[in-house]
Amino acid sequence: MKRISPLFLGFVLFLSGCSLTGSEPGPLDPKGTTGEEQFTLILLSTGIMMLVMIAVFILFFYAVARFRKKEGDKEIPEQVEGNHKLEITWTVIPILLLIILAVPSVAFTFSQAEDFSEDPNAELVKVTAHQFWWEFEYPEYGIHTAQDLVLPVGKKVQFHLSASDVVHSFWIPALGGKLDTLVGQTNKFYLEPTEVGVFRGKCAEFCGPGHALMDFKARVVSEEDFEAWVASMKAPVETTEDVAVGEEIFGNSCISCHAIDSSQASSGPNLDGFAERLTVGGYLDNEDENVARWLKDPQEVKMGASMPTIPLSDDEIDELVKYLNTLK
Repeated sequence: MKRISPLFLGFVLFLSGCSLTGSEPGPLDPKGTTGEEQFTLILLSTGIMMLVMIAVFILFFYAVARFRKKEGDKEIPEQVEGNHKLEITWTVIPILLLIILAVPSVAFTFSQAEDFSEDPNAELVKVTAHQFWWEFEYPEYGIHTAQDLVLPVGKKVQFHLSASDVVHSFWIPALGGKLDTLVGQTNKFYLEPTEVGVFRGKCAEFCGPGHALMDFKARVVSEEDFEAWVASMKAPVETTEDVAVGEEIFGNSCISCHAIDSSQASSGPNLDGFAERLTVGGYLDNEDENVARWLKDPQEVKMGASMPTIPLSDDEIDELVKYLNTLK
């Protein structure tokens, strides 16, 4: 019992990391058709493995109990070598189980590799991974944005994935599987959200010191809300006189890397709609205190961040934060 207890406790600890209803949806609580298909394969493969394991244990304990050596028993047990019925049975059964698992696996593999780039009913999103942030482009609408990925519910979204520097991996656990983003190559796959909500996206490939914090938010909204978001992103940016100082600081210090017009591409994250984003730096809540912290020392917030530290006073940072809050 002393030997088994640590193994049992380790197994319990391992299982504690899995949950069908965790704090946020994931692969075991899918919110998209792709994730649902993959979850079906998880259940099917787990069921087959459990069935085989149970059968093996039953046969094992039966053999131990039925054929154990008895006191005074010196006879050699009956040998089953060359028993064609048994050999056919333990050969055919694994083949049938493999076929049961292979058929849906192959079918889902091909169906999930389908390209909807030319489908007028699908949304196209170009994703570019950077160290350590995500750029999203909606070419049909001429929109460039970053960090917050907005998707319509109930529609296929075709992704074109690439990277600007090193290998990354695009993954929204609640919606479906992951796919690498490579420099100089476009990988394609699609997702189809089935529920409205906010889901975490991650980089699933180690890409440098800021990898663990290379998160983004996938906001799945109704089709009406998606159209309203598109209209708001295409509307001109309006500012007020009370943020003139912050606007001037932005123009002198930030405009060379960041655009505030969603129609323009930029070397750094496009900041149009920044005030309505859920996070800053990819993982901190988008609050004034965190924005100021990011502006003061990006490397302290996310190691390896490409944004340089701009020599600004606390008052200048406060004015810049006020200006950024108007980018809606």
